[in-house]
Amino acid sequence: MGKVAAEIESRLVAALSPQALDVIDDSHHHAGHAGHRGDDAESHFTVALTAAAFAGLGRVARQRLVYAALGDLVAADRVHALRIMARAPGE
Repeated sequence: MGKVAAEIESRLVAALSPQALDVIDDSHHHAGHAGHRGDDAESHFTVALTAAAFAGLGRVARQRLVYAALGDLVAADRVHALRIMARAPGE
């Protein structure tokens, strides 16, 4: 796991205490596209997580929680693209 992926994982664990969490670096699929920095730079990710914090929330509210947890990683463009699959337990 790369440095940015590890930071994503750490922040999501601290903020949302997920029961399940996968952070996948998809950057290699985007070579030559906007936001890809070249070499081994991490820029595009998929996060799949299950957390009680998502219970009763719609898709947009769940995504907002994830973005809030990641804060400056997204704002500073360290994460160019983020695919979020957020579920509540039992879904």
